[in-house]
Amino acid sequence: MPQQFSFDIVSQIDLQEIDNATNQALKELRNRFDFKGSKSSIEFLKDEKKIILIGDDELKLRNLQDILKTRAASRTVPLKALQFGEPQQAFEGTLRQEVTLVQGIPQDKAKEIVKKIKEMKCKAQAAIQGDQIRVTSKSKDELQAVIEYLRNTPLDIPIQFTNYR
Repeated sequence: MPQQFSFDIVSQIDLQEIDNATNQALKELRNRFDFKGSKSSIEFLKDEKKIILIGDDELKLRNLQDILKTRAASRTVPLKALQFGEPQQAFEGTLRQEVTLVQGIPQDKAKEIVKKIKEMKCKAQAAIQGDQIRVTSKSKDELQAVIEYLRNTPLDIPIQFTNYR
């Protein structure tokens, strides 16, 4: 039987890097002049995989988003992994916004990725395994073509390629 080669498509983020990015953003928040005397804050809830932004008004909330995005990007966290919710009214007239961290490939996105691989008409098979996708082929060149195709395809979630064998 000929040898099969494979790799996995996953969507993971390093929670320690998220923690570092939020700590850096909090440090910048404390030092910025436009946030002096403000009730604005950034909080990382590791267990729930969420970040809570609290701003005095819409402008401060937007500035908090920019600070967080800048710090996350500098820590090599993909910005697609940060899913910003709708701002909501909170206590004392402040605005509260939840940022959900995207981990794993949702079923509908996995089906979309498998469909794109099949549309390539290459000799590679893709199978959904929980929150990841396994791609197998007899040719390493086919697998590398799939990786290159997916890197150049715009997706709504960040993806990484692991277990290349």
